[in-house]
Amino acid sequence: MRILILGDIIGKPGMRAVVSALKGLIRRYRADLVIVNGENSNDGYGITADLADQLFRAGAQVITTGNHVWHDDKVGELLDSRPEVLRPDNYPAGVPGSGVFVIDRKQGKTAVINLQGRDRMPSIDCPFRRFREIMKRLGSSIDQVVVDFHAESTAEKEALAHYLDGEATVVFGTHTHVQTADDRILPKGTAYITDIGACAVEQSVIGFKPDISTRRVLTQLPLRNEVADGAAVIHGLLVESGAGSRRAVSVERIRFTSLV
Repeated sequence: MRILILGDIIGKPGMRAVVSALKGLIRRYRADLVIVNGENSNDGYGITADLADQLFRAGAQVITTGNHVWHDDKVGELLDSRPEVLRPDNYPAGVPGSGVFVIDRKQGKTAVINLQGRDRMPSIDCPFRRFREIMKRLGSSIDQVVVDFHAESTAEKEALAHYLDGEATVVFGTHTHVQTADDRILPKGTAYITDIGACAVEQSVIGFKPDISTRRVLTQLPLRNEVADGAAVIHGLLVESGAGSRRAVSVERIRFTSLV
């Protein structure tokens, strides 16, 4: 299976880029499964049902998110009605939605799992233990396992990847919005990258206007970030898994400059 994964979509520029380019990227990379992170698609914070529909029509099959997913007060309805829109699974019981979606393709069943880190992030349940609980519940019928680990800490991301090595097909980091250059296959066959990057304006501060980001640092005032405008750059990952195995056989970083 060839799995195309795109990083955090930041506001209107990220949406324009992904919606216009995704079908072409699917053809170019011969993708069998397409996953995007949409937690910043709604003007930089959260996601709406309309934006999710746009991404699905463009070719996405699963949407992952992170800690900013809760910014829209109607997101609970979206998460409960569209199981293919995920939120981190390791939130406590009673939270709307789920962080696990199983999609059945001709290449087999793929479990897409969304987890969130705890280092310098909101204090929620342990993502390491939650993965074990999820896999115990899913059983042995899963052919590929894809994990979006939405986390701040590089060390926590690497630790989870090694903890899951051989059990997950790919573990990719999101949240910090800057693509790292450490894509690799771990010793037992799990593909990994610390951060997949973002679909955002390149001349920005993690997708937001540099002048506001600078003032936030200089004044320490809680100024609201605003999404930078312009043509966006799409960052992502292509992972190919071996037949009859969860092991990854190749991993490739993607960088595509949009013209819209």
